[in-house]
Amino acid sequence: MSKQLLDETIAGYRQTLDLTKNRLVVGVSSQADVTEAETQLQATEAQDIDLGVTRAQYEHAIATLTGVPASCFTLSPANANFTPPVIPVGLPSELLQRRPDIAAAERRVAAANDQIGIAESAFFPNLLLSATGGVESSSLTNWLTAPARMWAIGPALAGALFDGGRRRAMSEKAQAQYDASVADYRQTVLTAFQEVEDNLASLRILQQEASKQDEAVVSAKKTLQLELDQYRIGTIDYLEVVAAQRTVLANERAALDLARRRMDASVLLVKALGGIW
Repeated sequence: MSKQLLDETIAGYRQTLDLTKNRLVVGVSSQADVTEAETQLQATEAQDIDLGVTRAQYEHAIATLTGVPASCFTLSPANANFTPPVIPVGLPSELLQRRPDIAAAERRVAAANDQIGIAESAFFPNLLLSATGGVESSSLTNWLTAPARMWAIGPALAGALFDGGRRRAMSEKAQAQYDASVADYRQTVLTAFQEVEDNLASLRILQQEASKQDEAVVSAKKTLQLELDQYRIGTIDYLEVVAAQRTVLANERAALDLARRRMDASVLLVKALGGIW
């Protein structure tokens, strides 16, 4: 519920109350009409005051998010602009790559693929190069002569010995983890596409609904004006005016709620895309 909407409604109800009181003075309205007008005005004023509780709670929540004590934080009232951003036609799917969950899932796939290579490398033999050195002569003078030096350089091959299938099990485990990470990556991407399509559809449909609801508001206001004109000349009673006023308020509330839902869908679309387009 918008405070601006309630304020405008209250102003209209006060004018109607003044009109009803003037009709009572000249004897064309009853005290019951005046009481009904007062009741409607006071009930709407109570709703207007109650909005202060919700506003205070939101204000305190914003203060907490910004790291400021609630008692030291205030926001000046401002008229909200309920116009969703224009969505370009054909959003590129590359925008989804900015999403943290998709990027993380893709990195998990890459890491799992590396683990397969590590597990399979355990099947290959390790070539160990060893060197031994010594001298053949016991004479100090012959130590540095070429024939006296003896070097033995040769490979010692360490093969994959029987391990009861541990290496194969580790390789199969790495492959299973890779398959699981690929499935998770695929599901993450599909979920991201679903979220984008859901909110694009919501924006498209809600825009059409909002257009029709705006037409309903205009029609309700025309009806109310006609009812007020007839009430002034005494051709209808006040209850018909009250019904018309309530219809206008109900349609204006519906239009406001649609605007809120469109803004929510816009925010969710930005979130689904990983940022503004």
